[in-house]
Amino acid sequence: MFGDLFAEPGALSKWVEELGDKLRFFEIYRNPEYMWLLADGAAVSAALTTAAGMLGFAFAVILAGARTSGYSVVAAPAAVFVEVFRNTPLIVQLFFIAFGLPTLFGYALEFWQHALISLTLNFSAYFAEILRAGFKAVPLGQIEGARALGLRRRSIFWKVIFPQATAKMFPSLNSQFIFLFLTTGIISEIGVNDLTKAGFDIDKEIFRTFEVFIILTVGYILLSLAFKGILQLIDNHFFKWKRAR
Repeated sequence: MFGDLFAEPGALSKWVEELGDKLRFFEIYRNPEYMWLLADGAAVSAALTTAAGMLGFAFAVILAGARTSGYSVVAAPAAVFVEVFRNTPLIVQLFFIAFGLPTLFGYALEFWQHALISLTLNFSAYFAEILRAGFKAVPLGQIEGARALGLRRRSIFWKVIFPQATAKMFPSLNSQFIFLFLTTGIISEIGVNDLTKAGFDIDKEIFRTFEVFIILTVGYILLSLAFKGILQLIDNHFFKWKRAR
């Protein structure tokens, strides 16, 4: 093969030119339509992940509180929920919520709403386990001291247990949030116009899959770094006291 490149004049330069054409990028950034499509997809991915993260964290507090409450009537259902959502694939949960439940109960929602519900429940299960570990890590002496001061159970939770557990487990919550964000591309399977769906739509028009997935990789890296930066600002603002100790 390589011997043929030198057998006839111009063969080598022609081969180099053809190779360059194969490796040359389509330059998606030169097409405003594609850039807007990617920007819209990135915005949808970021918005759904942010909303699911916030709602999932709120629900996770309830789940973790129920599991550490000592009352089996609430601890058992919470444990079942967490184990089901942590031991089944996100795509199964997504399809069940987007297509299974509407068929059973006869209701209709937008696809992005189904995606938000699925992501929220999935996020909450993982966050709940992290928070539960944080709740258990609070020294028993502090809880007993709060009781001795006359604080009620609810006040002890919100003023003693919750702040310390959240501060201690915040790095783990951050890592889990970023990991879960990187799985959200699966929502494109039900037609949500996220970043992954935008990439697929572009690929259908230009048929340059390798380049499209490089763009998607860069996009997800940039979004991940943005989320990390925001989470670090939250950590610096709300948990200054843990670094001053």
